[in-house]
Amino acid sequence: MFKIISNKELAPNIFEMTVEHPRLAMKAQPGHFVIVMPDESGERIPLTIADFDRQAGTITLVIMAIGASTMKLVSLQSGSSLYALIGPLGIASEIENYGAVVMVAGGVGIAPVFPIARALKERGNRVISIQGARNESLLFWTDKLSSVSDEHIITTDDGSAGRKALVTEPLKELLENEGNKIGCAYMIGPAIMMKFCSQVVLPFGIKSIASLNSIMIDGTGMCGGCRVKVGKETKFTCVDGPEFNAVEIDWDLLLSRQKTYCEEEKCSLNRYKSVVS
Repeated sequence: MFKIISNKELAPNIFEMTVEHPRLAMKAQPGHFVIVMPDESGERIPLTIADFDRQAGTITLVIMAIGASTMKLVSLQSGSSLYALIGPLGIASEIENYGAVVMVAGGVGIAPVFPIARALKERGNRVISIQGARNESLLFWTDKLSSVSDEHIITTDDGSAGRKALVTEPLKELLENEGNKIGCAYMIGPAIMMKFCSQVVLPFGIKSIASLNSIMIDGTGMCGGCRVKVGKETKFTCVDGPEFNAVEIDWDLLLSRQKTYCEEEKCSLNRYKSVVS
Protein backbone atom coordinates (compact mmCIF):
# COMPACT_ATOMS: atom_id res chain seq x y z
CA MET A 1 0.00 0.00 0.00
CA PHE A 2 1.30 3.45 -0.91
CA LYS A 3 0.42 6.30 1.45
CA ILE A 4 -1.04 9.51 0.05
CA ILE A 5 0.79 12.37 1.76
CA SER A 6 -1.41 15.09 0.29
CA ASN A 7 -4.18 15.51 -2.26
CA LYS A 8 -5.28 19.03 -3.16
CA GLU A 9 -7.23 20.69 -5.93
CA LEU A 10 -5.05 23.06 -7.99
CA ALA A 11 -7.72 24.20 -10.43
CA PRO A 12 -11.27 23.06 -11.28
CA ASN A 13 -11.10 19.22 -11.54
CA ILE A 14 -7.28 19.23 -11.50
CA PHE A 15 -5.59 17.67 -8.46
CA GLU A 16 -2.04 17.37 -7.15
CA MET A 17 -1.36 14.11 -5.30
CA THR A 18 1.88 13.41 -3.46
CA VAL A 19 2.54 9.76 -2.64
CA GLU A 20 5.17 8.08 -0.49
CA HIS A 21 7.33 5.62 -2.46
CA PRO A 22 11.07 5.97 -1.67
CA ARG A 23 12.33 3.39 -4.21
CA LEU A 24 10.32 4.89 -7.04
CA ALA A 25 11.37 8.43 -6.11
CA MET A 26 15.01 7.34 -6.21
CA LYS A 27 14.71 5.95 -9.75
CA ALA A 28 12.34 8.48 -11.33
CA GLN A 29 13.57 10.60 -14.22
CA PRO A 30 11.88 13.33 -16.30
CA GLY A 31 9.56 11.73 -18.85
CA HIS A 32 8.77 8.64 -16.78
CA PHE A 33 5.24 7.62 -15.87
CA VAL A 34 3.57 5.26 -13.40
CA ILE A 35 0.52 2.99 -13.31
CA VAL A 36 -1.89 3.74 -10.48
CA MET A 37 -4.84 1.75 -9.12
CA PRO A 38 -7.06 3.43 -6.51
CA ASP A 39 -8.42 0.10 -5.24
CA GLU A 40 -8.41 -3.61 -6.01
CA SER A 41 -11.20 -3.34 -8.59
CA GLY A 42 -10.04 -0.04 -10.05
CA GLU A 43 -8.83 0.60 -13.58
CA ARG A 44 -5.11 0.87 -14.31
CA ILE A 45 -4.40 4.58 -14.79
CA PRO A 46 -1.14 5.76 -16.45
CA LEU A 47 0.05 9.09 -15.03
CA THR A 48 3.18 11.14 -15.67
CA ILE A 49 5.55 11.63 -12.75
CA ALA A 50 5.14 15.40 -12.45
CA ASP A 51 7.74 15.79 -9.69
CA PHE A 52 9.84 13.70 -7.35
CA ASP A 53 11.72 14.31 -4.12
CA ARG A 54 14.45 11.73 -3.57
CA GLN A 55 15.22 12.96 -0.05
CA ALA A 56 11.60 12.86 1.10
CA GLY A 57 10.94 9.63 -0.82
CA THR A 58 7.86 10.98 -2.59
CA ILE A 59 6.53 11.46 -6.10
CA THR A 60 3.91 13.95 -7.25
CA LEU A 61 1.12 13.23 -9.73
CA VAL A 62 -1.22 15.70 -11.40
CA ILE A 63 -4.66 14.26 -12.20
CA MET A 64 -7.45 15.74 -14.27
CA ALA A 65 -10.69 14.23 -13.02
CA ILE A 66 -12.75 13.78 -16.18
CA GLY A 67 -13.84 10.13 -16.08
CA ALA A 68 -15.03 7.53 -13.60
CA SER A 69 -11.56 6.16 -12.78
CA THR A 70 -9.87 9.53 -12.28
CA MET A 71 -12.80 10.77 -10.18
CA LYS A 72 -12.46 7.72 -7.96
CA LEU A 73 -8.72 8.37 -7.69
CA VAL A 74 -8.97 12.03 -6.67
CA SER A 75 -11.64 11.19 -4.08
CA LEU A 76 -8.96 9.49 -1.96
CA GLN A 77 -8.01 11.54 1.08
CA SER A 78 -4.63 12.38 2.56
CA GLY A 79 -3.53 9.56 4.87
CA SER A 80 -5.23 6.86 2.80
CA SER A 81 -3.35 4.61 0.39
CA LEU A 82 -3.28 3.60 -3.25
CA TYR A 83 -3.84 -0.06 -3.97
CA ALA A 84 -1.05 -0.13 -6.60
CA LEU A 85 1.68 2.20 -7.80
CA ILE A 86 4.01 0.75 -10.44
CA GLY A 87 6.98 2.43 -12.09
CA PRO A 88 8.95 4.20 -13.23
CA LEU A 89 7.83 3.24 -16.74
CA GLY A 90 8.53 4.55 -20.23
CA ILE A 91 11.70 5.94 -21.75
CA ALA A 92 13.12 8.92 -19.88
CA SER A 93 13.59 12.26 -21.64
CA GLU A 94 16.93 12.85 -23.37
CA ILE A 95 18.45 15.69 -21.39
CA GLU A 96 21.11 17.40 -23.50
CA ASN A 97 22.64 20.85 -23.81
CA TYR A 98 20.96 22.41 -26.83
CA GLY A 99 21.93 25.96 -25.93
CA ALA A 100 18.35 27.19 -25.79
CA VAL A 101 15.10 25.22 -25.59
CA VAL A 102 11.48 26.25 -25.77
CA MET A 103 8.98 24.34 -23.63
CA VAL A 104 5.32 24.59 -24.63
CA ALA A 105 2.88 23.47 -21.94
CA GLY A 106 -0.82 23.39 -22.68
CA GLY A 107 -3.27 22.90 -19.81
CA VAL A 108 -2.33 19.86 -17.73
CA GLY A 109 0.75 19.48 -19.97
CA ILE A 110 2.54 21.64 -17.41
CA ALA A 111 2.86 18.51 -15.23
CA PRO A 112 5.22 16.57 -17.54
CA VAL A 113 6.88 19.78 -18.80
CA PHE A 114 8.07 20.92 -15.37
CA PRO A 115 10.57 18.12 -14.52
CA ILE A 116 11.94 18.17 -18.10
CA ALA A 117 12.41 21.94 -18.01
CA ARG A 118 14.13 21.69 -14.62
CA ALA A 119 16.54 19.02 -15.87
CA LEU A 120 17.31 20.98 -19.05
CA LYS A 121 17.99 24.09 -16.97
CA GLU A 122 20.33 22.11 -14.69
CA ARG A 123 22.14 20.87 -17.82
CA GLY A 124 22.96 24.47 -18.75
CA ASN A 125 20.26 25.28 -21.28
CA ARG A 126 18.51 28.61 -21.62
CA VAL A 127 14.91 27.61 -20.99
CA ILE A 128 12.04 29.58 -22.53
CA SER A 129 8.63 28.38 -21.37
CA ILE A 130 5.24 29.04 -22.92
CA GLN A 131 2.35 28.07 -20.66
CA GLY A 132 -1.17 28.21 -22.03
CA ALA A 133 -4.69 27.57 -20.77
CA ARG A 134 -8.24 28.38 -21.79
CA ASN A 135 -8.56 30.89 -18.93
CA GLU A 136 -6.87 32.05 -15.73
CA SER A 137 -8.73 29.59 -13.49
CA LEU A 138 -7.07 26.65 -15.27
CA LEU A 139 -3.52 27.91 -14.83
CA PHE A 140 -1.44 26.23 -12.11
CA TRP A 141 2.22 25.66 -11.25
CA THR A 142 3.11 28.99 -12.87
CA ASP A 143 5.60 29.76 -10.08
CA LYS A 144 7.20 26.31 -10.36
CA LEU A 145 7.71 26.60 -14.11
CA SER A 146 8.91 30.19 -13.83
CA SER A 147 11.52 29.10 -11.26
CA VAL A 148 13.25 26.86 -13.83
CA SER A 149 12.80 29.20 -16.81
CA ASP A 150 14.90 32.08 -18.07
CA GLU A 151 11.78 33.43 -19.75
CA HIS A 152 8.21 32.44 -18.93
CA ILE A 153 5.35 33.41 -21.25
CA ILE A 154 1.71 32.91 -20.20
CA THR A 155 -1.13 32.84 -22.70
CA THR A 156 -4.87 32.35 -22.25
CA ASP A 157 -7.53 31.93 -24.91
CA ASP A 158 -9.71 34.66 -23.37
CA GLY A 159 -6.95 37.02 -22.20
CA SER A 160 -7.87 36.65 -18.51
CA ALA A 161 -4.17 36.12 -17.67
CA GLY A 162 -0.99 36.85 -19.55
CA ARG A 163 -1.28 37.37 -23.27
CA LYS A 164 -4.49 36.73 -25.19
CA ALA A 165 -3.20 34.19 -27.70
CA LEU A 166 -2.77 30.54 -28.52
CA VAL A 167 0.61 29.07 -27.57
CA THR A 168 1.49 28.76 -31.27
CA GLU A 169 1.78 32.54 -31.64
CA PRO A 170 4.69 33.19 -29.21
CA LEU A 171 6.25 29.89 -30.35
CA LYS A 172 6.42 31.12 -33.94
CA GLU A 173 7.76 34.51 -32.85
CA LEU A 174 10.53 32.88 -30.82
CA LEU A 175 11.57 30.61 -33.68
CA GLU A 176 11.61 33.50 -36.13
CA ASN A 177 13.99 35.39 -33.86
CA GLU A 178 17.36 33.94 -34.89
CA GLY A 179 18.97 35.50 -31.85
CA ASN A 180 17.35 32.87 -29.64
CA LYS A 181 19.15 30.06 -31.51
CA ILE A 182 16.71 27.50 -30.18
CA GLY A 183 18.05 23.97 -30.50
CA CYS A 184 14.99 22.02 -29.36
CA ALA A 185 11.28 22.52 -28.84
CA TYR A 186 9.14 20.46 -26.47
CA MET A 187 5.35 20.49 -26.77
CA ILE A 188 3.09 18.75 -24.27
CA GLY A 189 -0.64 19.25 -23.92
CA PRO A 190 -3.85 18.45 -25.81
CA ALA A 191 -3.23 16.54 -29.03
CA ILE A 192 -4.69 19.30 -31.18
CA MET A 193 -2.31 21.82 -29.60
CA MET A 194 0.69 19.59 -30.20
CA LYS A 195 -0.38 19.08 -33.83
CA PHE A 196 -0.38 22.80 -34.57
CA CYS A 197 2.83 23.39 -32.60
CA SER A 198 4.55 20.72 -34.71
CA GLN A 199 3.36 22.51 -37.86
CA VAL A 200 4.87 25.76 -36.57
CA VAL A 201 8.20 24.08 -35.80
CA LEU A 202 8.47 22.09 -39.06
CA PRO A 203 9.87 24.86 -41.35
CA PHE A 204 12.65 25.67 -38.89
CA GLY A 205 14.18 22.18 -38.96
CA ILE A 206 14.97 22.01 -35.25
CA LYS A 207 14.56 19.01 -32.99
CA SER A 208 10.96 18.84 -31.78
CA ILE A 209 9.51 16.48 -29.19
CA ALA A 210 5.92 15.74 -28.23
CA SER A 211 4.83 13.59 -25.30
CA LEU A 212 1.81 11.37 -25.94
CA ASN A 213 1.27 10.26 -22.34
CA SER A 214 -2.40 11.26 -22.47
CA ILE A 215 -3.31 8.48 -24.95
CA MET A 216 -1.98 5.58 -22.87
CA ILE A 217 -4.32 3.01 -21.33
CA ASP A 218 -2.78 -0.12 -19.79
CA GLY A 219 0.85 1.03 -19.85
CA THR A 220 2.32 -2.29 -20.99
CA GLY A 221 1.89 -2.26 -24.77
CA MET A 222 -0.56 -5.16 -24.74
CA CYS A 223 -3.86 -3.35 -25.26
CA GLY A 224 -2.81 -1.45 -28.38
CA GLY A 225 -4.78 1.62 -27.29
CA CYS A 226 -1.73 3.89 -27.47
CA ARG A 227 -0.76 2.82 -30.98
CA VAL A 228 0.56 5.74 -33.03
CA LYS A 229 2.15 6.16 -36.44
CA VAL A 230 5.51 7.95 -36.34
CA GLY A 231 7.05 8.40 -39.77
CA LYS A 232 6.58 5.06 -41.51
CA GLU A 233 6.57 3.03 -38.30
CA THR A 234 3.88 1.99 -35.86
CA LYS A 235 4.85 2.73 -32.28
CA PHE A 236 3.28 2.04 -28.90
CA THR A 237 3.44 5.08 -26.66
CA CYS A 238 3.81 3.24 -23.35
CA VAL A 239 6.80 1.08 -24.39
CA ASP A 240 8.40 3.08 -27.23
CA GLY A 241 7.68 6.53 -25.76
CA PRO A 242 6.00 8.50 -24.41
CA GLU A 243 8.12 11.03 -26.33
CA PHE A 244 8.40 11.07 -30.12
CA ASN A 245 9.60 13.33 -32.93
CA ALA A 246 6.67 15.74 -33.11
CA VAL A 247 6.83 16.45 -36.85
CA GLU A 248 6.77 12.74 -37.72
CA ILE A 249 3.60 11.91 -35.78
CA ASP A 250 0.47 11.26 -37.83
CA TRP A 251 -1.65 13.69 -35.82
CA ASP A 252 -4.84 13.26 -37.85
CA LEU A 253 -4.81 9.51 -37.25
CA LEU A 254 -4.11 10.01 -33.56
CA LEU A 255 -6.94 12.52 -33.19
CA SER A 256 -9.42 10.25 -34.94
CA ARG A 257 -8.51 7.28 -32.72
CA GLN A 258 -8.99 9.35 -29.56
CA LYS A 259 -12.72 9.45 -30.33
CA THR A 260 -13.10 5.67 -30.50
CA TYR A 261 -14.41 5.06 -26.97
CA CYS A 262 -16.17 8.35 -26.26
CA GLU A 263 -19.57 6.72 -25.83
CA GLU A 264 -18.24 3.96 -23.55
CA GLU A 265 -16.41 6.53 -21.43
CA LYS A 266 -19.59 8.58 -21.11
CA CYS A 267 -21.58 5.52 -19.98
CA SER A 268 -18.92 4.60 -17.41
CA LEU A 269 -18.94 8.13 -16.01
CA ASN A 270 -22.73 8.18 -15.75
CA ARG A 271 -22.71 4.83 -13.88
CA TYR A 272 -20.08 6.13 -11.44
CA LYS A 273 -22.04 9.33 -10.78
CA SER A 274 -25.21 7.33 -10.13
CA VAL A 275 -23.39 5.20 -7.54
CA VAL A 276 -21.78 8.06 -5.60
CA SER A 277 -24.77 10.42 -5.73
